[in-house]
Amino acid sequence: MSKVLVTGATGNVGTHVVGILQRQGVPLRAFSRDIAAARQKLGKSVEVVGGDFTDAESIASALNGIDLVLLSSSNHPEQAAHEAAVIDAAAAAGVKRIVKLSTVSAQIGSASAFFDAHGRAEQHLRASGVPAVILQSSFYMSNLFAAAEPVRMMRKIFAPAGTARIAMIDPRDVADVAATALLTDRFDGQTLHLTGSEAITYAHVAHVLSEVTGSKVDYIAVPDDAARQNMVASGMPEWFVEQIIRLYGLLREGVAEAVTDSVQQVLSRNPLTFTNFASDNSAAFRTAEAPTLTG
Repeated sequence: MSKVLVTGATGNVGTHVVGILQRQGVPLRAFSRDIAAARQKLGKSVEVVGGDFTDAESIASALNGIDLVLLSSSNHPEQAAHEAAVIDAAAAAGVKRIVKLSTVSAQIGSASAFFDAHGRAEQHLRASGVPAVILQSSFYMSNLFAAAEPVRMMRKIFAPAGTARIAMIDPRDVADVAATALLTDRFDGQTLHLTGSEAITYAHVAHVLSEVTGSKVDYIAVPDDAARQNMVASGMPEWFVEQIIRLYGLLREGVAEAVTDSVQQVLSRNPLTFTNFASDNSAAFRTAEAPTLTG
């Protein structure tokens, strides 16, 4: 049976992919900078290897005996280079398929460094000769965990989203599609655009959170400058803050409002709704518990 290397294994999608593959009995290996933390999150039964995207030797070692790769990495100024290093090593190792987690509107030269990095990595992957599937996902519902504390403390959700309509997607749906794409050649060479079943506003998010927590939540649309100041004050790196502000500007322009049926086509079921997500994770917005995705 083919063995899978999961990079970004402790992320919102990667964690679920690991769980899905485990339940299916698929051999896998998780690649992580922090072995202890990864084992704690993924379970002691998961093979975890330490390494870093900047360490070519650790990447090559992680790929030993691997047939399939889930390529996922966090937002970083060098993200495109990090993913290119994995792609090159996978090609040299004779990997049979790479499934890359990307984003809507991934495009070289985008005003968003996030979109630009994914665009560069996608181009590198297509040129590598390795059979590949690219999953361009919409805004993750799990991004809203960043608003969990003000919702718990003040019953308010603050964001510079205006009235943007966003086809948010549950990362569990992305994980299900990723696992499916890894284990079949049906989607090789394709770019799948993954979204939820409807485009919703932050006002709708607040309404749903009110329902699932049993206490009214208000959405406060804040100006970019105020959002920028608050994020910097919280200790976020300025590069990252600026890219978040640019992302919300693109969301207001409608970059993530289109809805597709790709999840249904791959999984033969409808995507999870925001009500599903909020209900399953209501404790994160109702109590002082740390936010965690449920499987």
